[in-house]
Amino acid sequence: MSSLWRPAYVAIGSNLHDPQARVLEAFERLAALPATRLLLRSRLYRTQPMGPQDQPHFVNAAAGLLTHLTARELLEGLLRTEQAMGRNRQEHWGPRVIDLDLIWMPGESIDEPGLTLPHPGVSTRNFVLYPLADIAPTLAIPGHGGVSELLRRAGDDGISILD
Repeated sequence: MSSLWRPAYVAIGSNLHDPQARVLEAFERLAALPATRLLLRSRLYRTQPMGPQDQPHFVNAAAGLLTHLTARELLEGLLRTEQAMGRNRQEHWGPRVIDLDLIWMPGESIDEPGLTLPHPGVSTRNFVLYPLADIAPTLAIPGHGGVSELLRRAGDDGISILD
């Protein structure tokens, strides 16, 4: 744990068991993480699934946090939250009750087993970039570019605003 407050960005997704309610619950649980404050919440988006298409559409969002936790500690908190919400990791890119991905913590370029920052898929996934642009449109992702520019390149196929 650090003595400094540091920003962190988390992508949220669900396509099972009332996905909109699960995403809203995830916001509440993120706000309850130790040594962490939820500052920003994106709008909710309806998106097509990545990978197998024979599953329900997703609800996606993004959260902006301030935290005293290290990237590894925050990731562990996200994984515990997923487990507490009933996440069962069986099928890669398959349906899920909740998915919480640590996208970026400014100043934390990390490539370790189980933790890569910035998240390797951030630059091409519109279901991450649209919500992220709601809360941090000027954020720069090292090695990828600014969120607004990445969003223009990713396009809007299969995504719509829910609220």
